[in-house]
Order: sequence, then structure tokens, then C-alpha cells
Amino acid sequence: MEGELVTRGNKQYEGVGLIEAPRGTLFHHYKIEENDMISMANLIVSTTNNNQPMNEAVKQVATRVMTGKKEITEGMMNAVEVAIRAYDPCLSCATHALGQMPLEFEMYDVDNKLIERKFKD
Repeated sequence: MEGELVTRGNKQYEGVGLIEAPRGTLFHHYKIEENDMISMANLIVSTTNNNQPMNEAVKQVATRVMTGKKEITEGMMNAVEVAIRAYDPCLSCATHALGQMPLEFEMYDVDNKLIERKFKD
């Protein structure tokens, strides 16, 4: 039987699976056609699940470290980056070449006037 595909049970044309991974829960949903070609694939990755709490963490950290300041410092940017990595430590490597996660920081005054903009590569 070497080289032969052994199947048991009835062929299924749709399947859903999930697994807990270091970055969070991964959901997979697939449909196949009669010829075993994938006709639909839906993946929900951990970044999607973590997006709202990650945004809230960034807002809280940024508010704490930047309120009342007139310039964006390296320490402020690092604090915000720590909040992101707490929810998704692999985000930079998973989404950007060579492990870079460029971040754009903007600071506004109470009148919503841009005070400063900085980029962190």
C-alpha cells in the first residue's frame, strides 16, 4: 500500500478546525469540490481576534505616556510597541520583511492640531 492514499469513512466536502497557537487561536474553514480542489478557504488568524484589545492597550499606553507632552520620545514609542507585542509578539515578523514593524506616531493637542509625527522602523 505504499504510495496509495487510504481513506476511511465518507468523503467530506467541508471542514472547520481551530488550534491554539503561540499568537492565539487560529480558525480554518475549507470547502472542496468533487475533484478535491479547494473552492473556499477562510482563515481567521489571531491578529484578527486580538485587534480590538490590542487597539485598546495602545490607546491606554499612549494616553498614559504621551498626555501633556510636547514631543514624542523613543521611550514613548517603545512603550506603545510593548503594548502591541503583548498581544501579538510575532506581528513584526509575520507581516513585514526582515522583522521590521514600522510604526507611525502622531501627537495632537486638545484642539486636534498635529503637534508632531515620528516614524519608528
